[in-house]
Parts: sequence; structure tokens; C-alpha cells
Amino acid sequence: MVRLITAAILLATVLPVEGRAHEIAQLVSNAAVFVLFLLYGLRLSRREVLAGLGNHRLLLPLVAFVFGVMTVAGWGLWQASTAVLPPMLALGFLYLGVLPSTVQSATAYSSLAGGNVASSVVAAALINILGVFISAPLFALLAGSAGGEFHGDQLVKVVTMLLLPFVAGQVLQGFVRGWILEHKQLITRMDRASIAIAVYVAFSGAVEQGIWTKVDALGWVGVLLGSAVLMVLGYGGAWLLGGVLRLPHGDRIAMLFAGAQKSVAMGAPLATVLFPSQMAGIVILPLIVYHLVQMIVAAPMATRLRGDREPTH
Repeated sequence: MVRLITAAILLATVLPVEGRAHEIAQLVSNAAVFVLFLLYGLRLSRREVLAGLGNHRLLLPLVAFVFGVMTVAGWGLWQASTAVLPPMLALGFLYLGVLPSTVQSATAYSSLAGGNVASSVVAAALINILGVFISAPLFALLAGSAGGEFHGDQLVKVVTMLLLPFVAGQVLQGFVRGWILEHKQLITRMDRASIAIAVYVAFSGAVEQGIWTKVDALGWVGVLLGSAVLMVLGYGGAWLLGGVLRLPHGDRIAMLFAGAQKSVAMGAPLATVLFPSQMAGIVILPLIVYHLVQMIVAAPMATRLRGDREPTH
């Protein structure tokens, strides 16, 4: 995933889509986003969802943390960085804050760390489902005029491109779920390709607007520092909250990764729905940086957590 996102950014830098080609690429990206959320609906078992929804001790605080604490932290970083970053780039921290967590990597790292995998799957999936309803309106409410108005046609696009295919996947999974499970590798490739296409198209718009000249060295340092601050707040806050709530160790690990990680799988497609292409690539830059760093940081963290739990001889 790290390689794919990096390749999409490099390709957009060297060969961005422009003019009429960009319109066609945007249509391809929209279709890829639709397929992406259809696959989410097909893969997520309704039985797993229903089984995990009863874990209120984990789910309710997690929802409050992701869409409350992390949103406030993103808002604070937006306000603090406006003096040193271009306005749309600083706004990207608020956008990063309101996004849900990942599904695949949060579950994978929870498993690696010896956490409660079933709770992690359901928790991350629930956060993403809620993100379809919460992230865009919450961002529009907090951003105000800085983020543009959230019009009815944008809500229709969110429902059509994100919610509708997910619901369709849930309805159809009884017919095709067996085929999906038999072709996991193909589905994973389609999943990642859809995300890479969304990143490529969005970043092409940013390149067309001159992102490499508008963001100087100080700006890049600001993005890295802001992402690092949010990451420390995310991982540290989620871990401490799990301790305060006296969650079982497995659920505490699930909260750690489902609470702190941010989803480029949701963020990049949603940005192409909410913003014009020339804005989307700039707004998602903090998200891309955060996502790449979290993939690097989470692996040794999960290994350390597992090591702490293994008995010594």
C-alpha cells in the first residue's frame, strides 16, 4: 500500500492528467470508488457486524474518540498551522481529523499485536460505516466557508458513490460472497488499485495547481510535524482511554489501532466527492503523509505489544 500510494504521487507529479483527460480520469476514479465500497459491502459479513455490535464498552468510547477527540485535535492543528501553511493545506488537518480509521491495517496490526481480532474488525468497520454519514457533514460544519458549502448535490454524491454500493454489497453478499472469499488476492488488488487511482487523480489536480511550488520546505516540515502531533495524540489517547475504561487487553489493542489510524481508503475517494480536483489533492496531503507514517510506525508497535505479552522462560 505504501508503494502504491508513493507510485501514484510520483506518477501524478511526472505525468498529471489535465484538461479533457482529467475529466475522463475523474470518471474512472468515480467508478473505482463505487467498486471499492461495493467490495467493502461484499466482504464484511453481516454476522460479524451483529456479533460485534454488542461490545458497547469498546464501540461507544471508540466512536466518541474518533469523531470527537481526533476531530478536535485536527481542528486545533488547522487553527495552529494557518500562519505557516497555505490555507487549503492547513485545512487538510481538519479533514484528517474527521476521517474514520482504516479497516484492513487496523485489523492486521491488532492481530499482530495479539489483540481481539473480531472486535477490531467490527469496530473499524462500524467506524467506517459511520464515517459515510458523519465525516463530510462534520467537516463542512467545522470548516464553514473555508471548506466551501456542503450542498445537497454533494450529499447525493456521497450517498450514491459510498453508501449505495456498500448497501448493495451487503444485499448481494449472500449470492457472491463465496466467490469473493475464493478470490481474496484479486479483490485485494482491486481494492488497492481503486485507492491508488483516487490518489493519482486527486494529486494530479494539486500538481496542476502547482503544489510543489506553493508548498516550500517550511510547509513540508509543518505537515510532518502536524501529522506527528496528531499521531502521538491518537495512539497515546486511544491507549490511555482503553486503560481508563479498564478494557480487556485484547480490546484495548483493538481500540489503539482502530482509534488512531486514519483511512486513505475513505479519505481520498471522499475528497474527490467533496472538493474540486484542484483542491482535493492539496487537502489530502496531510492524510497521505499521516497514512504513510502510520504504516511504518504501527508494525514495530504491534510487534512490541505482542512481545510484552509473550511469556518469558
